[in-house]
Amino acid sequence: MSATATLAPPSAAATTARLLIIDDEPSIRESLDTLLTLEGFDVTLAPDGAKGLDILSHDEFDLLLLDLALPGESGIDLLPRITAMHPNLPVIMITAFGTVGNVVDAVRAGAENFIQKPWDNEKLLADIRSAIARHRAEAEVIQLKRVLKQRYNFENIIGKSEPMLRLFDTVAQVAPSRSTILIQGESGTGKELIAKAIHQNSPRRDRAFVAVNTGAIPSDLLESSLFGHVKGAFTSAINAKKGLFEVANGGTLFLDEIGTMSMDMQAKILRVLQDRRFMHLGGTQEIQVDVRIVAATNVNLQQAVKDGRFREDLFYRLNVISLELPPLRQRREDVPLLAQHFLRFYANENSTEAPSLSPEALRVLMDYEWPGNVRELENAMERGVVLATTRTITPDLLPSQLTGTTYSASVLDHRPDASLFDVMEEIERRIIADRLERCHWNQTEAAEYFKIPLSTLNQKIKRLNVEIKKRNRD
Repeated sequence: MSATATLAPPSAAATTARLLIIDDEPSIRESLDTLLTLEGFDVTLAPDGAKGLDILSHDEFDLLLLDLALPGESGIDLLPRITAMHPNLPVIMITAFGTVGNVVDAVRAGAENFIQKPWDNEKLLADIRSAIARHRAEAEVIQLKRVLKQRYNFENIIGKSEPMLRLFDTVAQVAPSRSTILIQGESGTGKELIAKAIHQNSPRRDRAFVAVNTGAIPSDLLESSLFGHVKGAFTSAINAKKGLFEVANGGTLFLDEIGTMSMDMQAKILRVLQDRRFMHLGGTQEIQVDVRIVAATNVNLQQAVKDGRFREDLFYRLNVISLELPPLRQRREDVPLLAQHFLRFYANENSTEAPSLSPEALRVLMDYEWPGNVRELENAMERGVVLATTRTITPDLLPSQLTGTTYSASVLDHRPDASLFDVMEEIERRIIADRLERCHWNQTEAAEYFKIPLSTLNQKIKRLNVEIKKRNRD
């Protein structure tokens, strides 16, 4: 069965939003009913808490407008019972007495927002639309994760676009095999997540999944890391050490950035793939292992073979099954889902409420080309969560490269007395730092992007005092 026809949950945005209003003042109910009905909402009214609870016990809504000062139980007293019935229902409190204490109590009880009578119609409508959009986006992400988990046993992978659904089907098909898999895709597309999904859906799921970024380890240390060494094999080898091939025995070894590996190491990896045997560095005894290799690269290995930078025989050994991860610009319909996923994740990380994206901010995300792919989007959402002072992320909270803010303008604003040379040097520094961040601090990849020798890039980094951060896994 094709995942395309069954996987993607229906979009709630296409349906009319249903609102419940619980307020004891008839004039308030009528005013809100008229305003919201004219705006296209499906409105249900309740004159008190008891009637509202009764309606909620057998019906679903997209948002609740709840009066604070209800007769009998107050709105804040009702909130725990409401959230117990509908944990994900956004609630906006309404009151004529908007004290700080009321706001704090309402938020602690689970209210989404707080508005004071008399309200501004445009602000009220904006708050309602924002809350509904956030609620529906979160619900869609949760549902999509549930479906992906049930169908594929995938963790932390988000996508409902056609390219991703085809990829999911292929991963589910090839994961149970013993075949070597080569994952190709631009930096930041999530190659390690796919490698983990392959392992988790294979008969090796109960054994180790070992990931090694071969581009992050100096070539003189990579052999020891992969194959281990005996005591005294080199100056600092005080004790014998197992290599990652042994650690991954019976499981999966993920070799990331395989295209950066030296020709000498390529030959050693080829031998293990052929014979499933290797020797510790400095050792004489062969060790047999049963390891499935999943390799990944963000460079064109076929071109690297033609250029003499990658062994042809190793390429064909690795390329038994090839998976191509689409860049984010080719799966734009996944951008809102991914953005909401990251907003929620980093809100939890920072112990705060997840903000929503304003329509203008979402438009920026949808129009951007995403050269850094999913990782760049993740970084942008983390920044938004940290910098947001309200429940909405607006374009000014997004990185400058997304909104088209120029480097030169910001340099001149902060350094009005700078010379042209100073401004150009600062722009060059920022461009190099930005590209390095997008390349996950892989200087070799950044040099290839700039079409300059690695030594030239290193010289510029030193001259411009570009800060180099610790690299993360792809």
